[in-house]
Amino acid sequence: MSTNSPLTYVHSRTAVLRDENIDTDRIIPARFLTTTQRTGLGRHCFEDWRYAADGSDNPAFALNQPSARGCAILVAGRNFGCGSSREHAPWALLDYGIQAVISNEIADIFRGNALKNGLLAIVLSDAEHRWLLDNPGVELRIDIADSTIRLPDGGSIRFALDAFARHCLLNGVDQMGFLLQQDADIAAYEHRMENAA
Repeated sequence: MSTNSPLTYVHSRTAVLRDENIDTDRIIPARFLTTTQRTGLGRHCFEDWRYAADGSDNPAFALNQPSARGCAILVAGRNFGCGSSREHAPWALLDYGIQAVISNEIADIFRGNALKNGLLAIVLSDAEHRWLLDNPGVELRIDIADSTIRLPDGGSIRFALDAFARHCLLNGVDQMGFLLQQDADIAAYEHRMENAA
């Protein structure tokens, strides 16, 4: 059965990447797409942006700042995940330690791939997004069951998440895993159809 880790909530400080139009090749360069393993890609996440030519950390890269270390929530600029479709992009982010990406616009194909692979991808209004961009390092608690982001001041933000994606995240299954969970019902249906013919 195909599984992800169940995700009920994400509680973390935020790291902020303000750049817009961060495409999937920037998230995980094409030269690292030869693997079919979900693990090990975190060290190459944002490879060409994250490291200097000598392999050392690029001090100008926002996620290399001490304040961003250990953050599981990434607040990104508009149109995050645009470009070619590749499941390796959410795999790399998850392996890096990111559990949720928030923006005011996330590319549809990336968002679909993210949710199928256990990475929460949240689209907020421009005003909500701007507040998060302007307050890096804020501590948030994202509750998947009720689609709510709890703010430090006690307020909350609601976000849209379709019921099937919520079910899969909460139960740690992808689409194939969900279908395999229905195996007994499918077999019973096929048996009824055979007997009815």
